[in-house]
Amino acid sequence: MSMDHYLELRLRQDPEFLETVLMNALFAKLHRALCEAGQGAIGVSFPNADKNLGDKLRLHGSKEALERLMALNWLIGMRDHLSIFELRPVPANCQHRIVQRVQAKSSAERLYRRSARNGRLSESEAEKKTAAAKEKEKKALLKLPFVQLRSASTGEQFRLFIKQGAPMDRPQPGRFSDYGLSSTATVPWF
Repeated sequence: MSMDHYLELRLRQDPEFLETVLMNALFAKLHRALCEAGQGAIGVSFPNADKNLGDKLRLHGSKEALERLMALNWLIGMRDHLSIFELRPVPANCQHRIVQRVQAKSSAERLYRRSARNGRLSESEAEKKTAAAKEKEKKALLKLPFVQLRSASTGEQFRLFIKQGAPMDRPQPGRFSDYGLSSTATVPWF
């Protein structure tokens, strides 16, 4: 899958809306568009991410995949809040990064429940260890930037935590989710 082009979307300063609120809305619209036309070929990155995702969203893919996405006119209602830059080739000799979703793991809880069933831990010890593991994991997640989204199936709000991995010298091929994220495929980083 080619990652030879990118499109940059930059949020404009808005006195009525926080940057995070605008990024949440932009990312929700992108997710719906990727469900329709992404086909696993478009990845995202956040060049200005720190404690939050920042004001830039880059879309990475082939020229054809990005043109197909933009033909959907998925930015209705957002155009007043964005600067949309032209589709460009990725700079030569850039680095690459995995940009992935990070979810809470329930493996520690299962492990401690199993230990309690097998008699290696008492029920109260298992509960204490589970609570401690959940707290440690929660603290780690809270350090990651996220978007606040609403589930289409349940209507409930949730946080989608995003981790941008360490820069790499070589690209890693693979498919992207309908969020533009992957635990194995890289996007160009520059």
